[in-house]
Amino acid sequence: MLRVGIVGLPNVGKSTLFNAVTRTRKAEAANYPFCTIDPNVGVVNVPDARLDRLAEMSKSKKVVHAAIEFVDIAGLVKGASQGEGLGNQFLSHIREADAIVQVVRCFEDENVHHVTGSVDPVRDIEIINTELVLADLAAVQKRIERGSKSVRAGDKHAKAEQEVLEKLAPHLDAGKPANTLQLTPEERAVARGFFLLTTKPTLFACNVAEDQLASANANPHVGKVRAYVGEHHDTEAVVISARIESELVDLAPEEQREYLQALGVEESGVGALIRAAYHLLGLRTYLTTGEKESRAWTIHAGDTAPVAAGVIHSDFERGFIAAETIHYDDLVALGSMAKAREAGKLRLEGREYVVRDGDVVEFRFNV
Repeated sequence: MLRVGIVGLPNVGKSTLFNAVTRTRKAEAANYPFCTIDPNVGVVNVPDARLDRLAEMSKSKKVVHAAIEFVDIAGLVKGASQGEGLGNQFLSHIREADAIVQVVRCFEDENVHHVTGSVDPVRDIEIINTELVLADLAAVQKRIERGSKSVRAGDKHAKAEQEVLEKLAPHLDAGKPANTLQLTPEERAVARGFFLLTTKPTLFACNVAEDQLASANANPHVGKVRAYVGEHHDTEAVVISARIESELVDLAPEEQREYLQALGVEESGVGALIRAAYHLLGLRTYLTTGEKESRAWTIHAGDTAPVAAGVIHSDFERGFIAAETIHYDDLVALGSMAKAREAGKLRLEGREYVVRDGDVVEFRFNV
């Protein structure tokens, strides 16, 4: 299962967000730096309203969501790349993550300590990015030194690596993350083998106060983060209120809806954050439905029908014949699989078909 690391400076709301995302209270959330030392890990269902509609349509006895893993990682401080704070632990744990959610404090509260003494989300982002870039630069320089002997000996693989490393070194030295360096597809494949921190896909979670969620677009801190992220990272900034979500953990679904409606919002943003993290990992969902269950199956963007079939069982991929397919939107409009079949809207797709997010599929196979 792919893993998303929740990172940020101390006291920005990482552990509160982790508890909200995982619907637990596993992570200690305290008003002092480094209350998280060992990472907390939780498996999280990806919210998908389509499943409930399919279950209702098929009278399914069970609903099974897609899932990903979230990890609450110790807070980082300036100098982490040199071992300050819990820097070495932080960097090793983030290296194990497949993607990063960087939590950024976008609320003012004199009762909640800020490690730098004031709230400035862009500065906070730059502190973390600088430490990750410095750690990557040190790793690249070491690889250059270690590989020089193999290059001189005529090792072609070492030479290809060295060429990419020598492009990365000045880029990182200029304070730029590795994923902003223009590389050819072949060079990018080589760079993936270096497992650099700044090549990991990242999105940003703007953590706002409870009374600011409904008017988040007017929050100047959120505006600064969106502008900065759009210019420097070409990624997404999602607005959440970790404090609101922490209040929702112990409430029943109907009580949660009433609580959020009283605040003037549909959701605190955590559902959107989970879905964004899922897509950030390059994951997509196809659906199956029947009386037994309606289920979301996880595939990678670009997977073909036989590969998607193999997610259910290896026999499905080995003996793949065809995929009987209709998109969720078309199925809902028709009202049932039986009506879709009567209307001739179910397509038979072959081995080359690339499964789309939201496809409802029934596989034909023979082994």
